[in-house]
Amino acid sequence: MALSRVCWARAALWGSAVAPGPFVTRRLQLGRSGPAWRAPRSQIVLSDLPCRSSRLHLSPKADVKNLISYVVTKTRAINGTYHRFLGRHFPRFYALYTVFMKGIQMLWADGKKARRIKANMWKHNVKFHQLSYREMEHLRQFRRDITKCLFVGIISIPPFANYLVFLLMYLFPRQLLVKHFWTPKQQIDFLDIYHSLRKQSHSEIITHLERASALVSDERLRWHLTDLCTKVQNGVHPTAHDILALRECFSTRPLGFSQLQATHMRALSRAMLLNPHLPPAVLRWRLKSHTTVIQQLDRALAQLGIGQLTAQEVKSKLSCPSCCTTWSCFPPTTLRQGAE
Repeated sequence: MALSRVCWARAALWGSAVAPGPFVTRRLQLGRSGPAWRAPRSQIVLSDLPCRSSRLHLSPKADVKNLISYVVTKTRAINGTYHRFLGRHFPRFYALYTVFMKGIQMLWADGKKARRIKANMWKHNVKFHQLSYREMEHLRQFRRDITKCLFVGIISIPPFANYLVFLLMYLFPRQLLVKHFWTPKQQIDFLDIYHSLRKQSHSEIITHLERASALVSDERLRWHLTDLCTKVQNGVHPTAHDILALRECFSTRPLGFSQLQATHMRALSRAMLLNPHLPPAVLRWRLKSHTTVIQQLDRALAQLGIGQLTAQEVKSKLSCPSCCTTWSCFPPTTLRQGAE
């Protein structure tokens, strides 16, 4: 028994003194330990491991793509089933749901297009008034839409306020929602409402012009302004030449922006569908900025040409609730051809 122990001790000492061979190196690399007499089995396992690892890392991208395509396919199938269920059992809610989802998609597409326009502006150092007509119109309309969306988002921040906001959006869609979230019937009805609001403010604007005509120093301009107001009140549509002949009256007192009365500015704000219940200084600033943008749009449209507009663009321009372009810089025949 003692002799066998001595033999085992010598074998252990000699084994520790021997340099590790390839087999020992492989075992150390894999972090596996075991008795030396299991070497043949370990060698077989080690020879198989590289093949297994190579098979595991053959095509991870293809596996990920297959997984993504499977998830997308199943999601579309579930979404289609959900839409059919809503359309069958809750048709009114499904109509609102469809309008809402399409509105989000259109608003997202408008946001991406506006981002591309802004990126090109920063890249080429282009100002807003140097853009083309369509880019300028898209940016202007998107700013108004996103401002209304941000207002709705801000008032829904307090706890449990989102439920109240949903109710208000359902009850007052014209005031709180942008046109992307209107139903086709609502778009027609709301445009009629906007037209009636503008029409109600026209008579008040003409009354203020008549009062201001008495303060015009130039006798010729005073007579021409009074005659123009009389024609409009009698139902005669003024020509572009009649309006442009009075441009001097609107650059000095009493019809310049700096000299307009508060009641006159409120009437103009209602005609442009702006909030009239603001301090006079804010009203003057908003009117000036709004009319400046309209002038820039008119110039860009003159450069583009009325004939280049599509039928949909002309229709949206003539019935746009947030646009007050007068088209006064174009002769009636050109406008008629463009509208046709």
